[in-house]
Amino acid sequence: MNSDSDLQIAGDLLEVPHLLQPAREHPVTVADFVGLARTVAADRAQWAPLVQYDASSRWYHRLRTGPGYEVWLLSWVPGQGTDLHDHGRSSGVLTVLEGELTERSEHGSRVLAPGVQRVVAPGQAHEVVNASLEPAVSLHVYYPGLTEMPMHTAGATVSASATASEDVVPA
Repeated sequence: MNSDSDLQIAGDLLEVPHLLQPAREHPVTVADFVGLARTVAADRAQWAPLVQYDASSRWYHRLRTGPGYEVWLLSWVPGQGTDLHDHGRSSGVLTVLEGELTERSEHGSRVLAPGVQRVVAPGQAHEVVNASLEPAVSLHVYYPGLTEMPMHTAGATVSASATASEDVVPA
């Protein structure tokens, strides 16, 4: 598969943090966006006071925007999650800040603990769920900003386009 070939050759970029450059003022590469996510995650005073928990649905808050990108903060109470979806033409970096989340994709299932980051390529389908007994908080960076979130069902894709990024619930 072409979409995964670079990762298969290079391994998981996020497993070698010493190779990542510090975040630039205006990120342009996947490594830059990973660095941006790490920088925002490290500034707990910026995001922790904003976190809220909602038993009826995932809570989310757009934390920041920049040239072509958005940074979202999400909370997940136990049992909350997404259906199988992709992020349209947007790339994403998911960073777990507190608790743990489980990501499922065609490549299997993995538990994501605090500090773990995942890069999601455009069109890559996954679902994320809080399968633990404790709440979780995550940070999501999308480039370009998230404008659609096509849902996937048993071999089919259903488009959930939005006219503005505020209308899309990040996953």
